[in-house]
Amino acid sequence: MGIDFRAKVTRRAAGLLVRSLLFAAAAVLLMAWALPAAAGDGLDTFLARATPAEFFSGAERFGPPQGEPPIAPVYRRGDLLGHVYLNSDFGNATGYSGKPIKLLVGIDTGGVIRAIKLVDHKEPIVLIGIPEARIITAMNALIGKDMTAVASGAERPPQVDIVSGATVTVLVMGDSVVRSAVRLLRSGRLSGRAVAAAAPTEERRIEDGPGTVRSWDELLGDGSIRRLSLTVGEVNAAFAAAGNAAAAANAETEDPGETFIDLHVAPVSVPTIGRSLLGDEAYARLAERLKPGRHAILVAGEGAYSFKGSGYVRGGIFDRIELQQDGASTRFRDRHHTRLGALAAEGAPDFREIALFVVPEEFAFDPAEPWQLELLVQRAVGAREKAFLPFDLGYGLPERYIRRAATAHTQGQAPAAAAPDAATAPASAAPADPFGEPLWQRIWKANAVPVAVTAAAIALLTLIFFFQDMLVRRPRLFVWVRRGFLVFTLVWLGWIMNAQLSVVNVITFTSALITGFSWEYFLAAPLVFLLWFAVAAALLFWGRGPFCGWLCPFGALQELLNNLAQALKLPQLRLPWGLHERLWPVKYIIFLVLFGLSLHSVALAEQAAEIEPFKTAIILKFARSWPFVLYALALLAIGLFVERFFCRYLCPLGAALAIPGRIRMFEWLKRWPECGSPCHRCAKECPVQSIHPEGHINVNECIYCMHCQELYHDDQRCPHMIQLRAKRERWRAQNSPAVEGKAPNRPVITHGGKPVAVPAET
Repeated sequence: MGIDFRAKVTRRAAGLLVRSLLFAAAAVLLMAWALPAAAGDGLDTFLARATPAEFFSGAERFGPPQGEPPIAPVYRRGDLLGHVYLNSDFGNATGYSGKPIKLLVGIDTGGVIRAIKLVDHKEPIVLIGIPEARIITAMNALIGKDMTAVASGAERPPQVDIVSGATVTVLVMGDSVVRSAVRLLRSGRLSGRAVAAAAPTEERRIEDGPGTVRSWDELLGDGSIRRLSLTVGEVNAAFAAAGNAAAAANAETEDPGETFIDLHVAPVSVPTIGRSLLGDEAYARLAERLKPGRHAILVAGEGAYSFKGSGYVRGGIFDRIELQQDGASTRFRDRHHTRLGALAAEGAPDFREIALFVVPEEFAFDPAEPWQLELLVQRAVGAREKAFLPFDLGYGLPERYIRRAATAHTQGQAPAAAAPDAATAPASAAPADPFGEPLWQRIWKANAVPVAVTAAAIALLTLIFFFQDMLVRRPRLFVWVRRGFLVFTLVWLGWIMNAQLSVVNVITFTSALITGFSWEYFLAAPLVFLLWFAVAAALLFWGRGPFCGWLCPFGALQELLNNLAQALKLPQLRLPWGLHERLWPVKYIIFLVLFGLSLHSVALAEQAAEIEPFKTAIILKFARSWPFVLYALALLAIGLFVERFFCRYLCPLGAALAIPGRIRMFEWLKRWPECGSPCHRCAKECPVQSIHPEGHINVNECIYCMHCQELYHDDQRCPHMIQLRAKRERWRAQNSPAVEGKAPNRPVITHGGKPVAVPAET
C-alpha cells in the first residue's frame, strides 16, 4: 500500500513537472515571438517605410529621433523644415480594436500640421468595410491647421470630417493628432519656446460650503443650467446652408416645428447645482465618488434626436457629444456614465434621457472657466451614408458660484520664466513634460482608497484559503463569511467600482503579447490590474476557483440569487451526470472560437464576447438596450433553478482560467478513501457538480466554495466522520467512569496469577 502510494505521488510529481516545463517553454517562445514585434512598432520602424517628401515639400532626409517621446527632424539642404512624430507615442489613440491607431504626423516649426500618414491600425470597420482612402481624406481636413492658437487657448480644436460608419475611429484619430500637436507646442520642443495660454489676472474658484437647494426655474434663469433647443426645421436649414441638400430633405419627422432636441447641461460638481438637480443623497454619493480635482456634468435631452446614440453600446464611447475647454477636448466612455431616471429640482421637466458624466481624469477640466459641449448631429442620407453637423452649447459658470483671488503675478511676483531658447539650452536638457507624471500613476494615486480596499479584500480571501480548515469546521460562520464576501464582490467590486474581469481582458493581453506589450495600458485600470495579479497568483495555488467562486461579481450575483431561490423553496434541478459532462466543455469551445476570432480581428472577438452578460448586468447595471438585458435576465432566471448555470456551461473566462489553472502546485481539497466508493454525498451536494461519481474533484470545474470541505469535517453528515465519531463514543463509554459513583473501568494487571491494583493515574 505504501509503495503504491509513493508511486502515485511520484507519477503525479513527474506529471506536474512536465506540465510546468511545457508551460514555461511555451511562455518563453511566446515572449520571444512578441518582443521583436514590440520593438518594431516605434517611430524608427515607420520612418524607414516613409520618405521625407511625403511630409514636407522638397525635404531630403530625416534626422535621428530626439527626446522622449521621440520626434524626428526633417531637413532640406541643412535647413530644418519641421518634425515628424508618431501620434500614439504622445497619448491615447486606441480605437474599436483595442489597439492604437498609428499615424505619422508632420508639423513645421510654426505649429502648422503639414501631413498625416496612416501607418498601422487594426480597425475592423476599415479593414473589412470602409475604404482606407476615405479615412485618410477625412483626416486631411487637419492639414494646414495652425495649432499654435489652439495650444494657447485662443481657438477651439479643429474637427475632422466624419465618415459614416466609422465615427469613433475617425474621432479617435483626429483627437490624437490635435492633442499630440498641442502637447508638443506647449512643451517648446518644436521651436524652443513653449506656447502657453494667456496667464489669468485673477484666480477663479468654485464656491465653498454645502450650497443651497434651488428650483429648476431659478437654475435655468441665472444660467446655472444652459440650454440648446433645436427644431427639425432649424436642423434642416443648417444642413441646407452647409450644402447638403440630401440631409436637409431627410428629416426625422415631417413636422419642421417639432422638437429635434432640447438639450440641457450643468456642472453638478458645483454644490448648489448638484444638490438641486440630484438631491442631497445622490449628491453626497457623487461627492464621495469624486476625487479631489475631479468634476462631473449632467446632460439631459428631449426630442427626436438622442445625444447618447448607440455607439457607446457597441464601442463604449459616446460619439455624439464632446467636452471642450482651452483648446483641448475629450469624449466620454461608458465607464464615465451613470444613467438617471429623473431630476430632483422642483419644477424640473421629465426628460427622455438624463446622463451623469464624470469628467475623465486625463482631461484638465476647470468648471470655473468657460467650456463648451459640442453636439454632433448625425442624419442618414442613404442606406449606409450619414451626414454630420456640429452644434455648440457654451457654458460659463454664473458669478454667484465663483470666488475670485488675485494671482501671484498681479500681487507683484515675477512671472514664470519663459522656456529656454533652443540655441542657448543645453543639448542634453530634455524639455519639461507639461503633462507631468505618467497617466497610470495619477490614476493609481487618485484611486488610492479603492486600491487599498481591494488589496485588503484579496488579503482576507488569502487568509480564508490558507486557514480554510479552521473556518469550515464552523459551518454557520463559514456560510455567512462566504455570503458576506460575495455581497462585497457584487456590490462594491462590481456595481460600484466596475471591476468585472472579462474574457476580453484575456484576448487583449494575448494580443498585446504578440503585437507589442505595454504595461501602461494595463496599469491604467488599477482594480482590474490588481485582480488579475491576484488571479494569476491564485492559479498556482488553487486553480480558477478563487476568482470564479469568490471574486467574480456576476458569479456572486448568480449564487446570491440562487440562495434566495432556495430560501423561497424554488425547485433545484440537477442535471444527469452524463448530460452535465457533455455540457461543461461548451464553454471551452466558446473560448477557442473567441480566441480564434481575435487572431483575425480583436474588435470582432470583443463583439462576440457579448456572450458574457458582464457588461450588461455589472458595468451598465442593466441600463442597456432590451436584447442585452433580456439575455442577461434569462441567464439569471435559469440560475434560479440550476445553480451557476452560466459559470458551468457558457463562461469563456472560466474556460480561459481553467487552462493555465492546470499548473497549480498544491492540493488543498481533502478526500477520504471512501469518497466515491461507496460514499457519494459530496458529489451529490456539490453546487456545480465538479465532483465525479468516482470521487475525485475536477478542479477545472471547481469554484472552491468549500462545501465538500465542510462535509469532510462534519461528523454528523460525512459517513467516514460518523464512523470515527461512533468509535470515539464507544471508546469513551468503555473508558469513562460509571455514572453512580462506581470506580472507572481500568485495565487489570496480574502478577503471579494475582490481580494488582492500578493507580488512577495509569
